[in-house]
Amino acid sequence: MAKERVGALLVVADTVFNLHRTRLADLAARSRLPAAYGVRESVEAGGLMSYGASFLDLYRRSAVYVDKILKGAKPGDLPVEQPTKFELVINLKTAKALGD
Repeated sequence: MAKERVGALLVVADTVFNLHRTRLADLAARSRLPAAYGVRESVEAGGLMSYGASFLDLYRRSAVYVDKILKGAKPGDLPVEQPTKFELVINLKTAKALGD
């Protein structure tokens, strides 16, 4: 990426990328490359910013489904839901380092 002089990096929300989030954040920082991620854990690992569905909210919604099923609801009768709560997370320390 550094050789090709790309302007930024977009890392999609994926299990493999999340597993290597610290390494990806370090590589982006060493190359002084602004990077956006799909999960907040990458920002907590040193990445610049993330925007995506709130996993905490998804877990809470899953618990509501489990509760309904345990109370007798048929899983096939429950509606499919999409995320409704999204979060933008910015690492100010990384932003300042990129601005220098």
